[in-house]
Amino acid sequence: MDQSAPQRPVAGVLWMLFAGFCFVAVNALVKYLGPRIPAVESAFLRYLFGLVFLLPLVPRMFAEPIAPRLWAQFVTRGVLHAAGVALWFYAMARIALADVTAINFLSPIYVTIGAAFFLGEKLAFRRIAAIVLALIGAAIILRPGLREISAGHWAMMLAALVFGGSYLLAKITVDKSNPALVVGMLSVFVTVALAPFAVTHWVQPTLWEFAVLAGVAAFATVGHYAMSLAFAVAPVSVTQPVTFLQLVWAAILGLIVFGEPLDAWVMAGGALIMGSVSFITWREARLKRRPVTPVVNATKL
Repeated sequence: MDQSAPQRPVAGVLWMLFAGFCFVAVNALVKYLGPRIPAVESAFLRYLFGLVFLLPLVPRMFAEPIAPRLWAQFVTRGVLHAAGVALWFYAMARIALADVTAINFLSPIYVTIGAAFFLGEKLAFRRIAAIVLALIGAAIILRPGLREISAGHWAMMLAALVFGGSYLLAKITVDKSNPALVVGMLSVFVTVALAPFAVTHWVQPTLWEFAVLAGVAAFATVGHYAMSLAFAVAPVSVTQPVTFLQLVWAAILGLIVFGEPLDAWVMAGGALIMGSVSFITWREARLKRRPVTPVVNATKL
């Protein structure tokens, strides 16, 4: 965030609240679609529709030449993110909204761990303790041995890990190019990577299913734009805790719309993970270093 710009924490919180509503709407629409359309096809159509929203960015995307190594990193991130999105769509159709939302909170934790191994970030004792607490939170959500852990849960756990790797690549590429190019190349290469699998397992969507997937793309785009506005007017350490409300909205929506029972263990585990993420973000802000830990949902560009 530009340190010279005036900070408006209330506006930042409100923008992040709106972004959270958009992201929960994305989850709800994908949940509403159900498993009739294969996950990889749904993911492909979501990103295909999303390309329309990127057309205004095209002039900015190619303002500078792209080095061969940067092309390779864009392709690698696209393939990695494509796998994560397909896993996420698969999980959304099979497990509760609150479970998906809570498990997704792990992505920033994975980013913090990856930054230590690949970007040379130091893991102080407090950060290690926060990571351990987050993993305990994940265990509370899954409760192995006390309930059945379905394929959807494992898919979401893996998706959170993959999204973390995608974000690390985003951090590397954004240092070498402009943000418009990073976002645009992600959408292009995710669409390309998913296309052959989508065609192979194609199930003809109805006009209504096409409309729902277009809505997914629209809400995702608006949500990320609102999140960027929140970052522009307030510190991440202020806006980060607001993202925990996504779990509350998801639990309420799951109960009212989809008849999913409220699970106190999921809420408790999600709170523990979100608290750990918020603590790491706060520590980065206190140390005044360039933050590596992303806000929740930033990993799902």
